[in-house]
Amino acid sequence: MPTNTTVASILDATRRLVVDQGYAALSTRKVADLAGVPLSQIHYHFGSKELLVLSMLDAENAQLLERQGAMYAEDEPLSQQWATACDYLDDDLASGYVRVLLEMMAAGLSNDLIGERVHDIIHGWSEVLTTAARRHADQGFSFGPLSIEEVVALTSAAFVGAELLILSGHEEDLPLRPALRAIGTLIEAGERAMARQVA
Repeated sequence: MPTNTTVASILDATRRLVVDQGYAALSTRKVADLAGVPLSQIHYHFGSKELLVLSMLDAENAQLLERQGAMYAEDEPLSQQWATACDYLDDDLASGYVRVLLEMMAAGLSNDLIGERVHDIIHGWSEVLTTAARRHADQGFSFGPLSIEEVVALTSAAFVGAELLILSGHEEDLPLRPALRAIGTLIEAGERAMARQVA
């Protein structure tokens, strides 16, 4: 099996196991069995269980950050971009990305290596949101009394909190996705008010 194919098989198996069973139940032996490769290949390419999962998460996260950054760079109203972000949330929940990220956030509470990497991942998302918020503020959108940093903090907390509650089975009791989309309606009202002021 060529090296690139071997690595891809290992990463795919890792992702499937984390999504299906969780990080705590993951072992390099399970990954090797599912990927159909010798256990030594995992140690050769990744070194440890932690680095294996982080490599998998890093690769997917980079793609999603690029997707999100490209979306916010489009010349669209913030309300439309918020709606698209909610669509992406649905996609990322369905794909398993959110499950993997939350598993690693939990693991990072007691593992410094994982915690530092997850911190970098969250910082990357914060930078994308900060760029987007500043761009819309520069174009005249008002966030009221909130600073850009506070907007980013609240946005991050709203999405990550909703993700955790959804995956924890609280969606039947709490209208989490509709609530997030309703924020877009509030943003749209702000855009209309801004347009009236300009007119």
